[in-house]
Amino acid sequence: MSSFKIITLSGMLGSGKSTVAKLLAKRLGYEYYSTGNAQREIARRRGLTTLELNQAAETDPTIDAEIDGVFRHFNSVPNKNVVIDSRLAFFFVPSSIKIKLNVDTSVAGERIFNDKKRTGENTYQTVQDAIDVLIERRALEVARFKRLYHVDIDNDENFDYIIDTTNLTPEEITEKIIRKFKLEQPRKK
Repeated sequence: MSSFKIITLSGMLGSGKSTVAKLLAKRLGYEYYSTGNAQREIARRRGLTTLELNQAAETDPTIDAEIDGVFRHFNSVPNKNVVIDSRLAFFFVPSSIKIKLNVDTSVAGERIFNDKKRTGENTYQTVQDAIDVLIERRALEVARFKRLYHVDIDNDENFDYIIDTTNLTPEEITEKIIRKFKLEQPRKK
């Protein structure tokens, strides 16, 4: 059995996926990769918001190919300890520990609305605006991923562990994952 671990975190927008992935990677000494960062960068280069990029991806297959290609190579990279923050990484890296984070939609909207560090996102006037955009983005992604990859990112059977983050801190979520899979920092050689 290999000593490396690839952990994929999927989840609803505003579930804390990126924050938890970064905390988990830091705590374990793993590398961190993010589809969100790649997506925001592509949107920025094209002069779009992330919602507009998702809408454009409906007719431009190069967008998904560019984003997803980043993660496919992990299947053939030996001895990597990686945390991947991506809604589809569980699909592209089937040997990973597959974790899904859920959250109440109203809490997700509040988190997104109040997160001033997000770049390439819409500037929301109200929490309800953020909720509406989150719902629309999720619907576009679910439909597109079903069409392109024949995978339902909302099907809980795709995951090894599902956590509702609505009432948990990122630190509590990180600790649950470490305990569940008995993870520890890799030994230095």
